[in-house]
Amino acid sequence: MRYKKRKYFLAGRINLIQRSKIRELFEKARKMENVISLGIGEPDFDTPQVIKEAAKRALDEGYTHYTPNAGIPEFREAIAEYYRTHYKVDVSPEDIIVTAGAYEATYLAFETLLEEGDDVIIPDPAFVSYVEDAKIAEAGIIRIPLREENEFQVDPDELVEAITKRTRMLVINYPNNPTGAVLRKKVVKAIADIAEDYNIYILSDEPYEHFLYEGAKHYPMIKYAPDNTVLANSFSKTFAMTGWRLGFTIAPRQVIRDMIKLHAYIIGNVASFVQMAGITALRDKRSWEALERMRQTYAERRRITLKHLEKMPHVTPFRPRGAFYIWAKIDPSLDMSSEDFAEWLLENAGVVVIPGTAFGKAGEGWIRISYATKKDQLVEAMHRMHEALSKL
Repeated sequence: MRYKKRKYFLAGRINLIQRSKIRELFEKARKMENVISLGIGEPDFDTPQVIKEAAKRALDEGYTHYTPNAGIPEFREAIAEYYRTHYKVDVSPEDIIVTAGAYEATYLAFETLLEEGDDVIIPDPAFVSYVEDAKIAEAGIIRIPLREENEFQVDPDELVEAITKRTRMLVINYPNNPTGAVLRKKVVKAIADIAEDYNIYILSDEPYEHFLYEGAKHYPMIKYAPDNTVLANSFSKTFAMTGWRLGFTIAPRQVIRDMIKLHAYIIGNVASFVQMAGITALRDKRSWEALERMRQTYAERRRITLKHLEKMPHVTPFRPRGAFYIWAKIDPSLDMSSEDFAEWLLENAGVVVIPGTAFGKAGEGWIRISYATKKDQLVEAMHRMHEALSKL
């Protein structure tokens, strides 16, 4: 008997979203020999031992079962305690939901707050997931440019001009990926005032809050617009826990309640022993000591990378004060797009960098370089880039 070939039909929404160009380049590079990746923004450090031991202990103590959807109460209290201690912000555990990393936190915000007919303002350039989340939520997308002359901060005047009667949410991500920029306090306050005046939500994605340099400071948005802010955060960067998938959201009570309903049907709850490890990460001084060692190492790598790039032909770096990326401008005289330039570096220098257009149209003419890699590899990558670019 012959069977007809089966046809598979997919939901139309899946065709709205695009695969990350960051991942595409990463996977292409994996098939090549002798390649150094300055692409994916993942700490090259191992999770601090004290956190790993806490997870093992939790497993031995029987933390292998379901937890409340919003997360273990003690963990939510530890998060609230952290914001009270570090930022003097009074947060209730009832306003917190534990998520599978900041990825889920931002997804929940988009799906809970936006629907067809709503608009969301997303800076350009911006991390890749925001636009795709907006598409899934069927929201209209308004991009506002981040400009070099403004140190890649959101311009409050341009923000106001972009707001319409359909605008329901603004996305903010500082310290910023991909530019490494930080927001000055007066800009944070201005954005907070605008959100309150126009009654819009701010999705503030803050996973790089502890990686700051040259005296820069971080100002959590919930401190200035508590009734309008949905704050997404993660343990991935802070404690080198990318594979643990541990994050959280702080938001007004009713928003959190609605996010929990969706979260309950997506994953139910974050793994119980992972949450227990999160308590140790926040409360044990050894995890904070490990964080400070990582920050100092990043600061040294940042110094080395900038030193090399400032002497390199055909690229000009923006001097970042946060995160672990350098946003570098491509010499316009090369007449190469960001994607072509990144491909050229991969083929001719064996170095992976991310084309600026992966983060939006305003990223054209730029590349993102991650210095979350070991010093010897980083220096070797800089030498390779310099040698290859000197031949252009």
